[in-house]
Amino acid sequence: MLDQRSAKPHERLAQLLAPEMEAVNGLIRERMASKHAPRIPEVTAYLVEAGGKRLRPMLTLAAAKLCGYEGPYHVHLAATVEFIHTATLLHDDVVDESAMRRGRKTANLLWDNKSSVLVGDYLFARSFQLMTETGNLRVLRILSNASATIAEGEVLQLTAAQDLKTSEDVYLQVVRGKTAALFSAATEVGGVIAGRPDDEVQALFDYGDALGIAFQIVDDLLDYWGSDATGKNVGDDFRERKLTLPLIKAYAKADAEEQAFWKRVIEKGDQRDGDLEHALALLNKHGALEATRVEALAWAAKAKAAMEQLPAGEMRDLLIDLNDYVVARVS
Repeated sequence: MLDQRSAKPHERLAQLLAPEMEAVNGLIRERMASKHAPRIPEVTAYLVEAGGKRLRPMLTLAAAKLCGYEGPYHVHLAATVEFIHTATLLHDDVVDESAMRRGRKTANLLWDNKSSVLVGDYLFARSFQLMTETGNLRVLRILSNASATIAEGEVLQLTAAQDLKTSEDVYLQVVRGKTAALFSAATEVGGVIAGRPDDEVQALFDYGDALGIAFQIVDDLLDYWGSDATGKNVGDDFRERKLTLPLIKAYAKADAEEQAFWKRVIEKGDQRDGDLEHALALLNKHGALEATRVEALAWAAKAKAAMEQLPAGEMRDLLIDLNDYVVARVS
């Protein structure tokens, strides 16, 4: 039995939604099957069963329950959200040439890039099949728009990568694409399937959007602060030359000598011993880490304000706790 006093919000959410999540997992196993291409369930099972918090499908289930939904289709929508997420992970690992995810070898390393891309495409197609089974055109529009935004964000990230002229506005667009779009769609469809009024559906969208942005900003910040929870080593983003918010903020305040340093290590990829330490010193010198922390907390405050517009109860309290937990490591 989970100790509610010490359990983290996502663990309490998982316990509360356990029967629904079991149904979601069953539907995922059923729909990732393929009679003609056994590699599809092989690759999908490897990724889906790798663990992870299953946060996005839980957000859909939680939003539907918060809105009093009693039908069966929140399970379909949660499985849809997980399929979209899994498809993007498969594609991301190919684009990023990643070798590890969640402490395990990536699918593209174990199989190949072609398999990862094509299985990702299959999961996107499966997700659209699941969406249509709800018979709700508005749900289909929300999730298809989110899928387009995710793809757009990935392409934007490609063009902005290692470009030190990238602005905070472009960074935010990338974050909305790669993270927040699926968070906001996951929560919004829970309200739509429950037939809630537009103001409540908008509040659910706003909560997911702000939560997703805070989530990504915290992850980017912890890459320089360090945390076991991210599964990354300090400076992974620096070594991979990723242009995240702390670096964008530091570059905006850099003098000519500092700009030359950033151009060498990020744009040219010429990284030497001691460069990470110097980068950290510059981030601290210009208050970039603290400014990033303040921004993450501001987005978390927006998420909390949105959730407070929804019906009071255990589920709302849990979603507020989840939001607080996301930023607790930098609070």
